[in-house]
Amino acid sequence: MTAAICSASPATDARLMVVRRLLIVGMVAGVLAGLAAALFARLAIEPSVDLAIAFEAARDAMHHDEPELVSRAVQKGTGLLVAATCYGAALGGIFALVFASLTGRVLHGSARAGSAWLAFAGFVTIALIPALKYPPNPPAVGFHETIQLRTATFFACIALSVALASAAAMLARRLQPRLGRFDARLVALGGYGVAVTLVALALPVINEVPASFPATLLWTFRIGALATQAILWAVLALVFGAAADRVFREAAG
Repeated sequence: MTAAICSASPATDARLMVVRRLLIVGMVAGVLAGLAAALFARLAIEPSVDLAIAFEAARDAMHHDEPELVSRAVQKGTGLLVAATCYGAALGGIFALVFASLTGRVLHGSARAGSAWLAFAGFVTIALIPALKYPPNPPAVGFHETIQLRTATFFACIALSVALASAAAMLARRLQPRLGRFDARLVALGGYGVAVTLVALALPVINEVPASFPATLLWTFRIGALATQAILWAVLALVFGAAADRVFREAAG
């Protein structure tokens, strides 16, 4: 038994080394993805935020008397960059660990293809599905009294979407010997679609958009927010996939 452990140690150490390198690569890729998303948000979303704030100020005369805790210049500049960097690094690290755990079991083929599939799944389950149920809103939309409810339901939607996606992946693996890879994934995808639809219908409906709020401004903000998420996941997939492919080639050679 000792001999078996000793013989397995080099392989285990090599795999741990690969995972460590993937973790570093994922965090770097996440930072770059976050910065790319922040740049797009600065150009495409911040003008809508300024217009929404102006709408809120015109609607509520008391708004001008309230102290501004963080200036808009800081929010659009340093604040946006810091938030994007921290969020991107955390997302990239988690992405790398999930990628390492699924490679060879769920993700097959090249590292680039696996990264692309995982990023697409992450975008759908974490960004797209929750946005369809609870679309992002600019300032002046939403009541202060319901912020806890809105936050709880939004994160509950994300958690349930991820859990159902994980269950669908497990279902596809179990059905693959009987149905084949393509049909098994098709059945699992259909099951996920049905389940997540039922969950979305069961979650409470929250619609606090004022009747006077400009529809074009609301639409522009929501499309921009979803596009920012798409850029984040796309850059993460491209950068991480290329770097992970190099890590695997160096480990094998």
